[in-house]
Amino acid sequence: MTTGKSIAIHRADQRFALDLGWRSTLTLVLVSTVGVLAFCWPLIMGAGSILQQTALTPLLLVLVLVLVLVVGLVTLGDGQIDSKSLAMLGVLAAVGAILRPLSAGSAGIELVFLFLYFGGRVFGAGFGFALGSVTIFVSALLTGGLGPWLPYQMLAASWIGLGAGLLPKKTRGWRETTMLSAYAAISGFLYGQLMNLSFWPFTLGLDTGLSFQAGAPLWQNLSRFAIFSVFSSLGWDLLRAAVLSTLVALLSPTILSALRRTSRRAVYGERDNRNVRSSKNSNEIH
Repeated sequence: MTTGKSIAIHRADQRFALDLGWRSTLTLVLVSTVGVLAFCWPLIMGAGSILQQTALTPLLLVLVLVLVLVVGLVTLGDGQIDSKSLAMLGVLAAVGAILRPLSAGSAGIELVFLFLYFGGRVFGAGFGFALGSVTIFVSALLTGGLGPWLPYQMLAASWIGLGAGLLPKKTRGWRETTMLSAYAAISGFLYGQLMNLSFWPFTLGLDTGLSFQAGAPLWQNLSRFAIFSVFSSLGWDLLRAAVLSTLVALLSPTILSALRRTSRRAVYGERDNRNVRSSKNSNEIH
């Protein structure tokens, strides 16, 4: 039987969640399109179009940072993010940045992604997108992880947070834990594939049967990439998926509950203050 209290809590969750307005949605679609092109442009360009990855990195990094800023500004303009959400963004990004040195990608273990799932799930897709890029950028500054891989990592992490925010919102309990755990496994594996794709066209050089061939048919390059991924990182990617899925399954009930409790208190605090002022004004009038 559903009580009035549970209904109020559910409505508070929905009210505080950073649901995307049409401008925010359009911005995220455009940003994601640019991101896909950043990863896949070697596959769709002709022979002789490949440039050195290191030459593209500064431009791509600036572009990613600008796009994340645009997403934040548009979401702020839509009224879907406030000072409390920005503060939470900073806190969760700091936690993720601190977790990164604890694993440093050893054997595919990537603890830095944990709070992308929780933050995106509770606070919404726009929040999750921004959280992904900010977390990776801050952690790179802390660990000295600056390099041509950084903008690609930021984009991929942003998509992880975005996807967590786009999962069905009404799912709760063990179903939510199972859903988020499965998403962690899939996204953890795909993250490795995206990272492979970011540097694969610039490696190997000679035609080894695994190397990228500029101007070759798309299906041929994709088959080469699949073989390359199997031999280079499949074990790491599967372990990352398994570790993230397990940790999310174990921690989801506790952390999601804590984040939602924090968000509800922020909402009720504002609502209670308005009610007190309204009641006071009403008493003065009467």
